Amino acid sequence: MTVKEWTTGVIKQAEIDRYLAGGKDFIDEAGIERELARQRQPDAGRVREILQKSLEIKTLSPAETAALLNVEDPALLEEMQETARAVKRKVYDNRIVFFAPLYLSNLCVNNCLYCGFREENKEETRHALSMEEVKRETAAVIDEGHKRVIAVYGEHPRSDADYIVDSLAAIYSVKRETPSGKGFNNIRRVNVNAAPMDIASLDKLRRAGIGTYQVFQETYHRGRYAELHAPASIKGNYRWRLYAVHRAMEAGIDDVAIGALFGLHDWRFEVMGLLHHALDLERQFGVGPHTVSFPRMQPARGSIVSERSPYLVDDESARRLVTAIRLAIPCSGLIVTARERPSARRELLHLGCTQTDASTRLGIGAYARGLKQEENADKVQFTLGDQRSLDEVVRELAEDGVITSFCTAGYRCGRTGERIMTMLEKGVEGKYCKLNAVLTFREFLNDYASPATREAGERLIEREIREIEADAFFSGRGLLPLFSSYRERLEQGERDLYM
Repeated sequence: MTVKEWTTGVIKQAEIDRYLAGGKDFIDEAGIERELARQRQPDAGRVREILQKSLEIKTLSPAETAALLNVEDPALLEEMQETARAVKRKVYDNRIVFFAPLYLSNLCVNNCLYCGFREENKEETRHALSMEEVKRETAAVIDEGHKRVIAVYGEHPRSDADYIVDSLAAIYSVKRETPSGKGFNNIRRVNVNAAPMDIASLDKLRRAGIGTYQVFQETYHRGRYAELHAPASIKGNYRWRLYAVHRAMEAGIDDVAIGALFGLHDWRFEVMGLLHHALDLERQFGVGPHTVSFPRMQPARGSIVSERSPYLVDDESARRLVTAIRLAIPCSGLIVTARERPSARRELLHLGCTQTDASTRLGIGAYARGLKQEENADKVQFTLGDQRSLDEVVRELAEDGVITSFCTAGYRCGRTGERIMTMLEKGVEGKYCKLNAVLTFREFLNDYASPATREAGERLIEREIREIEADAFFSGRGLLPLFSSYRERLEQGERDLYM
């Protein structure tokens, strides 16, 4: 089968139409614009009522979210930020989950004007990793201390669902002895960022043990979307992409992730698009997205749009949009990445984010060869803002009183989909996550941390244990003896103990 033949068979119109309501999708552009205009200059009292609803861990309405997006008063903005921090603490405690992005292929049939992987970018050297190369990359990621990756693929027949299934098996197969010589480390959770697929292909991924399935709409604005994506390409079909994670949930993948690339269109509109996406998932499947991402567009080799878009987002607007998303969709995790400069990422992390990456390499095969982006510029999708090691970022967070978590327990204990979102809303899942954060942080400190990071981490972990021992939730459920025994077993060299 040729690439062209494969391309023409990807989109299944029936797998779009089944989710439409009266022939319409859930993005009403004119309605969003009217709501943003209607909610200008919101009354402070009403804003505080909305903040209280968010503190009750309830998804906000479009009107409520539009009001927050229109707040301009500095004092009220500060109240919003403090509430966002409180919502995050209530749902997720003070932990940040770490992962590594693992780029397996930069082959792509699309021509997105902002992306270094686009088909017409002749400055990009193309490659899809063999399964042996996938294993070498995985080993290098594990040796940094990671236990979770998000595997990233371009849209191409050589990186289709069957390739993804094979690569998942390759990643999960790799085990590495720890530098401490105690036990082994491996990747315990593989999330996937890949092109929209049909339900049958997504079912293959489910059966292969996929973690979260992540698809970004890029921009929810149809006109702007059409400007950036060739109409004859797969990605040119707005609705095929819009309903990508709907199809994943129908295929039984109950943890899905959405996002927008901020900088393609007005940031307020994109926040509203993300909210409507979450609300439609709740309407059709009873549960919203597990995570929401809000990457800011960064320069990409061979892409003028990535540097000259009229919608590029400044730091102040970035803080506002993250605050609004945290408040509007309080149960979903928020992901901030190494696209951001260290100082900007630190600020955004403390506004309610729950996940981030570190020691990131974007090049195809760059982990195994230890290549930073300036050494591998012909094989990167965009420019990184933060190339610090996992150890460095973990130490900074520990010094800020934030615990690093490598936990994957919820997924393996069946706390996924609607179940985990309910537990998050009730403040229960965060309690188990606190225990597992301590256990996985203990592993990292014992096996991978530098002396300086270990020193900061030991102070933090002692404080966390005191909080756990003083919390009636844990003692009342009889969890403390098991937690204590797991900590002792970790010191003896066992690994991957979770609750």
